[in-house]
Amino acid sequence: MFSRFFIHRPIFAAVISIVIVLAGLVAGRVLPVAHYPEIAPPTVIVSATYPGASTETLIRTVAGPIEEQLSGVENLIYFNSTAASNGSLTVTATFEVGTNVDMATVNVNNRVKIAEPRLPDIVRQYGVTVQKRSNDILLVATTTSPDNSRPALFLSNYVLINMLDELKRLPGVGDAQILGAKDYSMRIWLRPDKMAQLGITTADIAAAVNAQNKQNVAGKIGQEPALEGQQLVYTVTAKGRLVTPEQFGDIVIRSKGPSGTLRLKDVARVELGAANYDANTTLLGKPVASVAIFLQSGANALETAERVRNKLEQLKTRFPSGVDYVIPYDTTKFVNASIHEVVVTLVEAMILVAAVVFLFLQNWRATLIPLLAVPVSLIGTFAGLWVLGFSINTLTLFAMVLAIGIVVDDAIVVLENVERLMKERRLPPKQAAVEAMREVSGAVVAIVLVLSAVFIPVAFLGGIAGKLYQQFAVTVAIAVTLSGIVALTLTPALCGVLLSNKHDEPLEVFKPFNEMFARLTDGYTKLVDKTLHHRIIGTSVFAAVILGCLLMYRLVPGGFVPPEDQGYLISALVLPDGASLQRTEKSGLAFQEAVVQNPGVDKVFVIAGNDIIGGGMRPNAGTVFIPLKDWSIRDTDSTTLAKIFTGLGMTLRDGMALVFNPPAIRGIGSAGGFEFYVQARGDDSVQKLAKVAGELSEALKKRPELTGINSFFRPTSPQIYVEVDESKAISLGIPVADVYQALQASMGSLYVNDFNISGRTYRVQMQADALYRAKPTDLGQIYVRADNGAMVPVSALIKTNPVVGPEQLERFNGVLSAKFLGNGVPGLSSGDAIQIVQDVAKESLPAGYDLAWSGQAFQQIRTGNTSGLAFIFGIIMVFLILAAQYERWSLPLAVILGVPFAMFGALFAVLLRGMPSDIYFQIGLVVLVGLSAKNAILIVEFASQKRSEGMSVYDAALHAARLRFRPIVMTSLAFILGVFPLVISTGAGSAARRSMGTGVFGGMLASTFVATIFIPLFFTWLSGSKKKRDLFPGEAEQETTHD
Repeated sequence: MFSRFFIHRPIFAAVISIVIVLAGLVAGRVLPVAHYPEIAPPTVIVSATYPGASTETLIRTVAGPIEEQLSGVENLIYFNSTAASNGSLTVTATFEVGTNVDMATVNVNNRVKIAEPRLPDIVRQYGVTVQKRSNDILLVATTTSPDNSRPALFLSNYVLINMLDELKRLPGVGDAQILGAKDYSMRIWLRPDKMAQLGITTADIAAAVNAQNKQNVAGKIGQEPALEGQQLVYTVTAKGRLVTPEQFGDIVIRSKGPSGTLRLKDVARVELGAANYDANTTLLGKPVASVAIFLQSGANALETAERVRNKLEQLKTRFPSGVDYVIPYDTTKFVNASIHEVVVTLVEAMILVAAVVFLFLQNWRATLIPLLAVPVSLIGTFAGLWVLGFSINTLTLFAMVLAIGIVVDDAIVVLENVERLMKERRLPPKQAAVEAMREVSGAVVAIVLVLSAVFIPVAFLGGIAGKLYQQFAVTVAIAVTLSGIVALTLTPALCGVLLSNKHDEPLEVFKPFNEMFARLTDGYTKLVDKTLHHRIIGTSVFAAVILGCLLMYRLVPGGFVPPEDQGYLISALVLPDGASLQRTEKSGLAFQEAVVQNPGVDKVFVIAGNDIIGGGMRPNAGTVFIPLKDWSIRDTDSTTLAKIFTGLGMTLRDGMALVFNPPAIRGIGSAGGFEFYVQARGDDSVQKLAKVAGELSEALKKRPELTGINSFFRPTSPQIYVEVDESKAISLGIPVADVYQALQASMGSLYVNDFNISGRTYRVQMQADALYRAKPTDLGQIYVRADNGAMVPVSALIKTNPVVGPEQLERFNGVLSAKFLGNGVPGLSSGDAIQIVQDVAKESLPAGYDLAWSGQAFQQIRTGNTSGLAFIFGIIMVFLILAAQYERWSLPLAVILGVPFAMFGALFAVLLRGMPSDIYFQIGLVVLVGLSAKNAILIVEFASQKRSEGMSVYDAALHAARLRFRPIVMTSLAFILGVFPLVISTGAGSAARRSMGTGVFGGMLASTFVATIFIPLFFTWLSGSKKKRDLFPGEAEQETTHD
C-alpha cells in the first residue's frame, strides 16, 4: 500500500513536504503581483491630425479610409473612432482577451499603410501613428513648480527631454505619456493687417521659411578621386536649421522694392511656444506637467511602481531650481491595500480553522497534524502558479483563503479515522495509521480527483470570465492536489509518530462540547432513520429544495464584477457647447476648490480640454481625478462620495461635473457602470441621430432604476460655414486652394517644417495672432493675391453662414454613433440595468437605429452562460470520476444529489443580503459542487464498504451516516469558519470578498447540516438489493451469504 511505505519512513515523507515548501517559497519571490490577472482586452490606437478640419471632414476623409481597412483584422472585437474639432482623430481597436498586442499592432499598422495613399496630403505630412496602448494607468507622476517660477511649457518640455525616456526604459513600464503635453514649437503669429499693407500672403511666408530653415549640405574639398599630391581634405559646412526665435525673425521674405529688405519679424511675432494649446493640467489649481505610467503586460505592478518612485527620486537630484514632483494618482495603493486585506483574511481563517480542529480533536499533538498540511499545500501552490505563468492577485489569494478549509479536510479525514481506530480497537498509532489508510485512501483520492475535476474544465473557458475562473480554478486544483499528496504521505507518517499510545479521557473543559455533540449526533442519526423509513417526506423536501433553487435563481439579479472602492474617483467636466478652454479651466478650478474641502479627499487633479470619459480633446470639456485618503482614515466610501461630488458638480455656475467610480476592472470601459452606442445604420445625418439619442436619453431617465444617464453626443456647437465663390476667385486669377490655405494658416495652424533644440525635432507652425481670430468678422482680415498683384480680401470671395454642428463625432464599427454612459441605482445589478436599457431601446428606437454595447457591459453580455457551463461541467466531471471509481453508473448520483442543497443555501444567503449573482458568486458555486460532493463521498464511500462487508443497504447507510457525521461536521466547520472572514470583510476590495464568501458560507451550511440528512436516503435509492454488477470485486458472493 502506498501510504504504508511513508508510515514506516516518516523522514522520507517529511522531505517531500519540505521540498514542496521550498519550491513554493522560491516561486513566491519571483511571481508578479497585480490586482487582477491580465484580463483587459488589448487595444491599439491609430492617431491622425488634420489641423483646422471640422469633425465631419475628419470622419469622411480620414476615418473612412482607415476604418474600411480595419474590418477583418485578426481577433478584432470592435473599433471606435473619435473625431474632435481641433483636427485630431483617434481610432481605438479593441481585441480579444489573450491576443498578442504586438502582433495586433503590426496587423493594424499594415492595414493603415494600405489606407494611407487615400488620406489628404496634410494628414500624411503630420503622420499617422499606430501604437499599442495599455488602458492600465499604473500611476501618474507630476512635476510641479512650488514657487510658481516655472511655467507649464517649461515643465512639460523638461519632462519630455530629461525624464520621459528614462521612465520608459524601466523594466515593467509599457509606456509613459505626458497628459496634455505642450511640446515646443516655433510659433509664427501672423499679423494679417501688416501682411495686406506689404502685399505678403501666407504662401509667401511658408515658402520663405521652407527655403531658409533647412539643413543644407555642401560636400568636401579635396575628396577622392583627387589630383595627384592632394594634401588636405576640407568638409564644407553651411548654415543649417535655425534654432532661436530671433533667427526665425530674421528670415528674409522679400528683398526688393522701395522698402528694401522685408523680414519675417516685420509681419509676424515669433516665439518658442507650444505645439498645441488644447489642454491644460493643474494640480490643486497650480499648472503641472503629468506623466501617466502604463504597466507592461505581465509585469509586477508593485515592483514597477517602486522602480518608478526610485527613478523619480534619482532624477530629482538633477531638477533645476523651482521644480519638484508629486505622485497624485497611484493605483498600487489599492492593489497593496486589497492584497493586505486578503492576507489578513488568510491569517484569520488559519486561526479559526485551528480553533475548530482543536475543539474536535481536543489534543494539541493531533491538532498539529492537519495544520501542518495547510502551509505545505498553500506555499507549494506558488510553485504551481509560477510554472503556469500566473500572478499573485486577488483571485489567486481568494482561492487560497477557500483552500485553507479544503486542504485541512483531507488531513482531518485521515487523522479522525486513525484516532477512532486507536480508541475503538485500542491499536497502537502506527498500526492504526496503516488500517485507517486502508479504509480512507479511496475517499481521499476520490475527494482530490473530484475537486480537481470540478475546477480543471473551468480553466478552459474563454473570454474575460474564463480568465477570472481560470486563475481561481487552477489555484484551488493545485492546492487540493498538494493536500492530497500530503494526506497520503505526511499525515499518516505524522499520525504514527506524534499520536500518543495512551488512550486518555478528554479534558474536563471539552466535556460539555462532547456531550452536546453526542446529542447532536443522536438527533442526526434519528433524523436519518426517519428519512430512510418515510421516503415520501425525504422526496418532498428534495423536490422543494430544487424548486426553491429555480425560484431563487430567477430572483437573484445578475452581475459581472462588483464595483469597488478603489481609493479614487473620476469626474467629467462638461460646459455648454462652444465654451472656451479658459471657461473650462475656471469651472475646473471652482469644482476643485469645492471638492478639496471634503475630509475624505487627498488631492484634486484637473485636465481641462481633455475628455477622458467621453473621449477626445474638446475645449468645453475636462477630466478631474480625485484621489481619496486611505481607507483606514476616511469614514465615507467612494460611492457615497461620488454622489456628494456630483451634487457639488451640479451647482457650478458654468457647466456641470459628473463624478463616477472607476471601472471595477481597469482597462475595461472608461467609467464604472455601463457604456453603449446608438448606431445610425440607415442614415448618417448628425441632426437625426441627435434627435433619436435625445429621445432615448429622456426615455431612460424616466426609469427610476437607472441613474447617471449621459450622452456625450451634442451636435449643437456654434459653427461658421464658409462657402468660396469659386468662379469669382478663378476670374481674378486666384487659385481656390490659395483661399483655403490662407484660411487654414490664419484660423487653424499650418505646419511649415521642423527645427531642432536639445537634440530633438520640433515643428514650425504659423497661425494668425490671437487678436486677429477672436471674432467671426476677422475672416475678412485675411488677404490673398490676384494674378495682377492686387491684394484681395477673402471676405470678397466667401459667404459665411452661422450653423450648429458637432464638436466631436464618434463612429462605432464604422457607423455614426452616439455614446451613452449610465449606471443602475445602488442594489440594482448590472445585468438588470443592461436588460432595462435594452427594453427601453426596443420601444423607443426607430427603424435603422440600434444599440451596440462596449466596455464592461459588452464583456458581461458575452460572458452570458459561462458560469452555467462551468457549473454543469463540474457536475458532469464529478459524476464521471465517481462512476469510474465505484464502477457503477447509479451510485455517483447519490453524491450529485447533494449539490442542490448547497445551491439552495448559497442562493438564499445572497438573496438575504441583497447581493447579485456576479462572477465571484458564480466561482463560489463551482467550489460548492466539489465541496458538497466531498461531504457526500465520505458517507457513500463508507456505506459502500459496509455494504461490501455484508450489511444490508439500510444498515450500511445508517451506520455510515453515524460514523462520518463527526468528520463531516469538523471538516465543514473548519471550511465554513475559514470563509467567515470573507463574509464580514471591509476595506479595500471588500465587495469581491463578501460576494464570494457569502455564497460559499450559505451553501456549505446547507450542505453540512441539511444535505447530510438526505445523502443516506439517496444511497438506498440508488443501491438496490438486486444488483446487476458488483460494487467491489467479490461483493456478490458476500451478499448471497448475508442476505
